[in-house]
Amino acid sequence: MTDNSWQSMETGQQELDRLRIEIEELRAAQERLVLAADADRRRIERDLHGGLQQRLVALATSLQLARLATDSDPATVTALLDEMTRDVRRALDEAALLAQGIYPSALELGGLAALLRAAAVNADVLARVDVSDGSSHAPEVAMTVYLCWLALLARGNSERPVTITVREDDDALTFEIAGEASGSNADLDRLQDRLAALGGGLTIEPDPGGGVRLSGSLPLRR
Repeated sequence: MTDNSWQSMETGQQELDRLRIEIEELRAAQERLVLAADADRRRIERDLHGGLQQRLVALATSLQLARLATDSDPATVTALLDEMTRDVRRALDEAALLAQGIYPSALELGGLAALLRAAAVNADVLARVDVSDGSSHAPEVAMTVYLCWLALLARGNSERPVTITVREDDDALTFEIAGEASGSNADLDRLQDRLAALGGGLTIEPDPGGGVRLSGSLPLRR
């Protein structure tokens, strides 16, 4: 067998090995996405059971007590009605927050800047939002930036602001988010998979000022 034949076989084997690695990486990424979706469902179930459902149970109990005291103790009924009013308002607030966490309504309206600022307010941490363009984006693109923002907001504190800059660059939406480095990187790894699935990419690296920096890019549909 000639040298050229050996080289050709070696090159073919290297190409097969490269394809096998890419297929294995793709399968691993798909598995991580499935596991991340399941984890999100478990989180929603915990939030519903531990928060909203308990609030509604307390409301049902107050209604029963008010019914029993209707004729014999009007003052108790008044106090119970006040308590139920507060419980209903808190339940409505919790339901609204849950709905926003699952799929923010502003995504359909293209309000990325307002959505990012509202998330910072809800997180109650120092934050700076810089979104230069006013155009709307596909919901999956905006949702991805939003999820990356939430990941670092969850690590925020009262001393160092979490910052985000969003720009349109040619046919891509680019963003940078800087914040605290504390916490597990498992959520950030899942975000890398999400961006890759949408044809983009996410780089996670130390921030020069300390902490962590996310640099992402997502293709825009025209």
